[in-house]
Amino acid sequence: MVHISSNSGNKMLKFLQKRIRGREGIGKVDAQTEILIKNKNHKALWERANNFVEDFKARASYYDEKALFPVENFQKLKEAGMTALTVPKKYGGEEISLYEFLLVQEVIAKGDGATALSLGWHNGTMMQLKDTNKWPEKVFRKVAESAVIEHKLINTAATEPSTGSPARGGMPLTKAVKTTDGWVLNGKKTFTSLAPVLDWIIVTAMAQDGDQVRLAEFLLPRETEGIQFEETWNTMGMRATRSDDLLLENVFVSEDALVAVKDPGHGKHPQGWLLHIPACYLGIAIAARDEAVNFAKSYQPSSLPHPISQVPEVQRKTAEMDLELMKARHFMYHVASIWDERPEIRQQIGAELAAVKTICTNAAVKVVDLAMRIVGGQSLHKSNQLERYYRDVRAGLHNPPSDDLTTFALAKKGIQLIKKRVYQKERIAPIGHPLLTLQLPH
Repeated sequence: MVHISSNSGNKMLKFLQKRIRGREGIGKVDAQTEILIKNKNHKALWERANNFVEDFKARASYYDEKALFPVENFQKLKEAGMTALTVPKKYGGEEISLYEFLLVQEVIAKGDGATALSLGWHNGTMMQLKDTNKWPEKVFRKVAESAVIEHKLINTAATEPSTGSPARGGMPLTKAVKTTDGWVLNGKKTFTSLAPVLDWIIVTAMAQDGDQVRLAEFLLPRETEGIQFEETWNTMGMRATRSDDLLLENVFVSEDALVAVKDPGHGKHPQGWLLHIPACYLGIAIAARDEAVNFAKSYQPSSLPHPISQVPEVQRKTAEMDLELMKARHFMYHVASIWDERPEIRQQIGAELAAVKTICTNAAVKVVDLAMRIVGGQSLHKSNQLERYYRDVRAGLHNPPSDDLTTFALAKKGIQLIKKRVYQKERIAPIGHPLLTLQLPH
């Protein structure tokens, strides 16, 4: 909890009274975001994304209640070129930076979190393929150009019922067996976001060619015979992402469908594109904050001679929301700037990327909780946007990487640093000190 001392209380209250004049978050750049927008390109991208907010917000409750994929939202995104943002320029895309990608994600999520998260998986996958350069050039060119010209969508199907999240190292049970002229795939995938609208599906599988078995990626067009989606997505939050199950039954593909073979270290390298996840949940939190502040400025119970926005406790909670958002957003965008501006050290900032996700998603949860405390019992109504924000924002805790994996990675990095210093004979611990006897995680 943020504690405001009595000495600084009056200054803080005056600051907040100034800050919450006018209706928040409607068609204009807020004070925090204005600081983060560095140039004309950022401003133009923000404005393009902001054009969708009110329209998406108007339909969000319907898609959430019915657990339907927001097809109409995606049609509008496609028409505006938003599904080609991360495609390389040489293939006709805009090739925006990670920083710019996060700006877009935040804004779209203010309108509808499920739409933003789904868009993030597609644009993020395109960014990852560009950054890793792991596919044959002609294959990536085909997929990239289809995203630009035909507005086709792509995502990866990696998670399985028995293996859990790939982030924890589980190997897929999905198998691809080599035949004389191709491969035959069998298996089941879960959490396949964008299931109703995917055009390209990246499937991870154990590829068996004789005695050789390797972890591999296969690129499958949706219309491939043997592919079936099972409508299993009936969740508390993010209901409109339609992250259904993918069933593969004797799916025959040609040899060139195998697009990448993963070496033992693949997937363990830092992946900046995954910051689209925390950006999305921060966007939801910003929307919740604005909703609560607008309510506070307009709601005046009969027990008060003024709106509750003038109540010190409401203003304290507003300050707490803004502090949480300020910390999380500046951290996220700073790390994104490092990723963009210093590609030579990307391998060194894996812990920072993981920490961003942990800090931001937990901050988003806290902000939505505070917003609901300001609004009170009215926030529980299904007709209130905050009820959906409350459910959606909690899904972020279960997106990769989970908090415990981040903590584990930071602890491992810290212990290795200590051991390195000891080995370099820096006098930071005497012989026999417990620090020297810790077992490093494997």
